[in-house]
Amino acid sequence: MTQLLRVQNFSIASDGVAAGVDQSFESPFGFDHRDLFAWSGATASWPNRTEPGGTRGLDDYFTRDFTHNIGAEIMGRNKFGFQRGPWVDHEWQGWWGDEPPFHTPVFVLTHHERPSITLSDTTFHFVDGSPAEVLSKAKQAALGKDVRLGGGVTTIREFLDADLVDTMHIAVAPVEIGSGLKLWESPDELEDRFEHEVVPSPSGVAHHLFWRK
Repeated sequence: MTQLLRVQNFSIASDGVAAGVDQSFESPFGFDHRDLFAWSGATASWPNRTEPGGTRGLDDYFTRDFTHNIGAEIMGRNKFGFQRGPWVDHEWQGWWGDEPPFHTPVFVLTHHERPSITLSDTTFHFVDGSPAEVLSKAKQAALGKDVRLGGGVTTIREFLDADLVDTMHIAVAPVEIGSGLKLWESPDELEDRFEHEVVPSPSGVAHHLFWRK
C-alpha cells in the first residue's frame, strides 16, 4: 500500500500569506489568524467545539477528514513553538497543552535536537535531516498510514521543492494579510507537477485540491 505525504486543511490568505514574520509567544502566527481558520472553527466537526451546532457541508467534510488515515505528522520548529536557536527552555512543550490534537508521532524539524517528549498519545521527536530523511522516519513511524505535512509555510515549501508532496488541500480565505511568509504568488506555479481543482464553499473559502500528476 502506498504511503502518501499529505498537506491537509492548510489555511492561507487570498494574497498567499500563511504566517507573519513577527511570531511570538503572544502571537503564534505573527498576526491575528482567526479569519484564516474561521471556516473550520464554524463547523460541527471542529474538535474544540464546546457547544452543539456548527455548519455541515463542504467545510465540515474537510474538518472531519483531517485525521483520516494519518499515522504521523511532520512540522517545522516554528509550528511547535516560538523559541529560536539552541533550546534554552525544555519546559516548553508546544502550543497545545497536555492534550495535543495530533494523536500520532510528530517529527519536528530543527537544527538543535532535544530529547523526545510524550504528551498523552502524541510523541514529539526533534530531528535534523533532509526532507527525504525525515519523511523516511515518519513513514516508518506511521505504520502503513499516510504522513501529514503540517506546516508551517516554510516547511511545506521545502518539501515541495524536494518534490516529496503527493496531495495538498489548501483553504484560501477571503482576506488579505499584506505581508508575511507566502505559500505562493499564484497556485498556477504548481500546475506543472500537480492536477489542480478549486471548489468554492458557501463560507467564502476556496478549497484548492492538488494531487500529483
